[in-house]
Amino acid sequence: MKIDKPSKSLPANPIAEGRPHAAPKGKSNPPPAAQQSGSTSVSLGSTATQLHSMASSMASTPVADASKVAEIKQAISDGRFKVNPEIVADRLIETVRDLIGSKA
Repeated sequence: MKIDKPSKSLPANPIAEGRPHAAPKGKSNPPPAAQQSGSTSVSLGSTATQLHSMASSMASTPVADASKVAEIKQAISDGRFKVNPEIVADRLIETVRDLIGSKA
């Protein structure tokens, strides 16, 4: 199937075709001087600020408890670490159920 070029070229900026842009109800266009100013001001809400502080605190928190890891390493070295296969199997099944449930 062959697609021909349109006979009339599309405008680069559809708003600048000579028609004024209508402002939403209750809003007015800012004066031209305000549109041409070089500065922009952005203000975030309290939720965004809260999320940013939470992300910062989580980034500084270690992923694993170093003392617990050291304790388990020592128990493995000493031969005291026991694996309970029933608990491992139950947790594995629980994890698979969660994964299957999240995909549905």
